[in-house]
Amino acid sequence: MIGPGVKIDSGTVIGPSVVIECLTTIGKRNRIFPFAAVGAATPDLKFHGEPATLEIGDDNTIREFTSIHRGTEAGGMRTRIGNHVLVMPYVHIAHDCAIGDHCILVNSTQLGGHCVIEEFANLEGMSGVHQFCRIGAYALVAAGAKVAQDVPPYSMVAGDRARLAGVNEIGLQRRGFSTDTISAIKAATRTLFFSKLLREDAIAKTLEQHGHLAEVRRLVDFINNSKRGVVGRERE
Repeated sequence: MIGPGVKIDSGTVIGPSVVIECLTTIGKRNRIFPFAAVGAATPDLKFHGEPATLEIGDDNTIREFTSIHRGTEAGGMRTRIGNHVLVMPYVHIAHDCAIGDHCILVNSTQLGGHCVIEEFANLEGMSGVHQFCRIGAYALVAAGAKVAQDVPPYSMVAGDRARLAGVNEIGLQRRGFSTDTISAIKAATRTLFFSKLLREDAIAKTLEQHGHLAEVRRLVDFINNSKRGVVGRERE
């Protein structure tokens, strides 16, 4: 069932029993599997029927029983999914979320409203992300983790509530990061999260030692710009 205001570009395949409600733009070469509900209005009580949209890029896979809601006025009127994203069965992507390129959302992952998932992030099965949280690029959220704060780029988090478990080293290797860059990210993570330095001193030390690397600067910028606070290590 294809509703009003839906635009579907070439090469995209829509399976049987899919509902694309309205005001949704879908790019090229996507595949949407049976029983997915795409572009539905959010149940958010602040939503009053405004013409909010859903935008889906190219080369994405959206599997069975996924639900993806359109945006709201409070969130910029748009939910967005980038390119080359794999959304596995029973995933929920709430209103005003932004999913970056090459992300993987494994079965039954649940995203609250206004979440930002940066590129190449992997969210494992049955993980949950609180509204307004950010998941940094190349991060790995373990199966069953409940995320209530921002997850730094390149990191692994696990548990209830999710805590920092280290660097997503295997994921970085698979994405072509050099050995030297991975070593610098690990050293920066140790200083920022596992030392006994005050946060300001840890950031200053990290930039002094590794600030020449764009990846380390991105990690520091993520921490400095966090509004919900950043997931830390498990307390001893």
